[in-house]
Amino acid sequence: MRFSLRLNNDLSLPEYVALAQAAEAAGFDQIWVSNDLFLRSAPVILAAMAQATERIELGSGIFNPYTIHPAELAMFAATMDELSGNRFNLGLAAGAGEFLKWVGIAQERPLATLRETITAIRALLRGERVALDGRRLHWTGEAYLRFTPPRVTPIYVGAMGPKMLALAGELADGALPLLFPPEHFFQVRELLQAGVSCRDDSLGDLDFAACIWVSLAADREAARRALAEKIAYYGHALSPLILARLGLEQVDFGPIEQAMMVERNPEKAIALVNERMLRMGVIGQPEDVIQRLTPLIEAGATHLSFGPPLGPDRLIAVSLLGEVIEAVRGVTG
Repeated sequence: MRFSLRLNNDLSLPEYVALAQAAEAAGFDQIWVSNDLFLRSAPVILAAMAQATERIELGSGIFNPYTIHPAELAMFAATMDELSGNRFNLGLAAGAGEFLKWVGIAQERPLATLRETITAIRALLRGERVALDGRRLHWTGEAYLRFTPPRVTPIYVGAMGPKMLALAGELADGALPLLFPPEHFFQVRELLQAGVSCRDDSLGDLDFAACIWVSLAADREAARRALAEKIAYYGHALSPLILARLGLEQVDFGPIEQAMMVERNPEKAIALVNERMLRMGVIGQPEDVIQRLTPLIEAGATHLSFGPPLGPDRLIAVSLLGEVIEAVRGVTG
């Protein structure tokens, strides 16, 4: 059983260093940092965490090939592996179309773009010249890294829709699907398997990280608020597949989006998050997390990934999740 911690890129650099060290001490195998627009730069954060840790793997959760060119993604992956001693994982996805609109970027041909991106990056990391005339990428034979990459960095794909999940199963080293709610694991596993059936044997087994949101604290109301705040910010951008699992539609988030993005009134937006929406994640104490995730573990989940908000005090939340790791490993061996 593997465990990972996921963080948004909205904290200070000292907080990331402290959380990475705490996660390593708590027994986490990986730590991932998002790269959402107009927040702190994930490449800088990841470099700082690499220099402050020794064992834990580091990952971008996620980069997209629209705001960062695939050539630069390959450059960064190889350089991060140099810095970290081959502890970096490159998390990729097509990005959120709603957020890309902020900077005037159209999310064109996301499936083809990500397929070409993965293929091109792997070739570059193998030290090859990449001549490509694809749907989105058009490279000459001068596309190659002018230094020797230390390895072919593992690529994880963040996916939510059926076609993107199938692509992850087919091409990626690992998958980072958001499970809203956690019980969405069973449907996602089937969709990933559609791609795994077409997988090249050279890739090895797919690392399916069951990505859930948790908010842990002694004060349940404080934990509830932390999760509600995150749902208020991201809920409107989630896929219909995710929302259907909760009996929700994107129109349900209309008033919340209006309050958060237009009125700039986060308190109003948070107050509009209802109990059905809160089922996206898990609130409470370690025993609440274990109880909610036991069906996944019994069904064969091999990687549990805990993401924001984590709780009103993230360091305390990491410590509490350390209790979850200890308990689950004690059962699963």
